[in-house]
Amino acid sequence: MDFSSKLLENAVNEVSRLPGIGKQTALRLVLHLLKQPSENTKYLSEALLHLRNDVKTCEKCFNISDLILCDICSNPKRISEIVCVVEDIRDVMAIESTSQFNGLYHVLGGKISPIEGIGPQNLQIESLVQKVAKGEIRELIFALSSTMEGDTTNFYIYKQIEKFEIETSTIARGISVGDELAYADEVTLGRSILNRIPFSQSLKV
Repeated sequence: MDFSSKLLENAVNEVSRLPGIGKQTALRLVLHLLKQPSENTKYLSEALLHLRNDVKTCEKCFNISDLILCDICSNPKRISEIVCVVEDIRDVMAIESTSQFNGLYHVLGGKISPIEGIGPQNLQIESLVQKVAKGEIRELIFALSSTMEGDTTNFYIYKQIEKFEIETSTIARGISVGDELAYADEVTLGRSILNRIPFSQSLKV
């Protein structure tokens, strides 16, 4: 791709580093920004800088937050003894959009994947086990995507906490095997939360 401007080329190269965006899409986005009032580009750049510099991680559930505690964890109306284990913030947003869950979350920050070099030590698993050991959780809901990596992560956590007296469940298989949770429709996901089954039962399927 030949560029008439080095500044344009640099901008396209940087935008194309984003996941799912190729050079042609990056060029279209950059040209769109050039056509907008300069204030729009300024607001975008400031929003990205504030995001990068000021965003925090909730010290309780590890969700992305503006404060030390996220709005969900600081909400006294939530049931703190019921915790839903998810991969990342997209899954929190997906479940919250169903309005069918009133507990708290624990964001792992990924799934166990030896191929990608991601082991238990790279995720927020130990902190979850500590919560269980302290007796802070009555029920743990596994809500990871039904992929090989998700099932492996669920099973690993289950083995770490099975010695404690705690109820474990998993979302019902209204979600197709192999599907990412964040892309499920709200009705199906909501029903999967409400119709969750004991995790030990899912191991027999």
